[in-house]
Amino acid sequence: MTIARYKDLCMDAGDPARLGVFWATALGLTWHVRDNGEGLLTGPTERHAIWVSKVPEPRTVKNRVHLDVYARDLADLEALGAAVLEPQTGQRKWTVMADPEGGEFCAFLRAEPRDERLHALVVDCADPEAQARWWASVYGVDAAAMNNGWFSLEGIPDMPIRSMDFVPVPEQKTVKNRIHWDVTVPAVAPLASAGAVVLREPDDDIGWYVLADPEGNEFCAFTE
Repeated sequence: MTIARYKDLCMDAGDPARLGVFWATALGLTWHVRDNGEGLLTGPTERHAIWVSKVPEPRTVKNRVHLDVYARDLADLEALGAAVLEPQTGQRKWTVMADPEGGEFCAFLRAEPRDERLHALVVDCADPEAQARWWASVYGVDAAAMNNGWFSLEGIPDMPIRSMDFVPVPEQKTVKNRIHWDVTVPAVAPLASAGAVVLREPDDDIGWYVLADPEGNEFCAFTE
């Protein structure tokens, strides 16, 4: 049974305009700046939206949620302000990079990148199998075991991203994630019953619920 459906992505930024322009170009999306300096990346459907919001706190630790992207050339990304952190080597078929604010992402080189340049949404986990199976139950899909102890969800309804991947890491979550995803739900109660924690309810400032999954990853739920 499907409890929630994917809605869009959100990014925190110290400088939304700089980060928004970078990701718009890297992903082939369109950047729309708002009067307050924040903005929105848009693509061919509403589900391609990525909101870029200004936050006061700087990035202090490795991103626990990151993006995997397709690219033709690392030099193109570097020209936009990215930096190589770990070169592609051996069996690792990707390059670990940092965006202009230091946020990690992985670049997969292709001579002719797919139109959908966003390849995967990746979540660091203490228990990737449990996390993957929890989100699989939320989205109504199957969790597949992959190599090296990580798990993947594919075919998530409405998600314009090939996969959502859950990978093992030794470190625990310590700060609010700088990338999170939004979902739509008929009601929030089934999420809470499944194990999500409601962090904030709609109020005078927001019209949605802020929740955390079983490992504390923040996400927002909009009621239909």
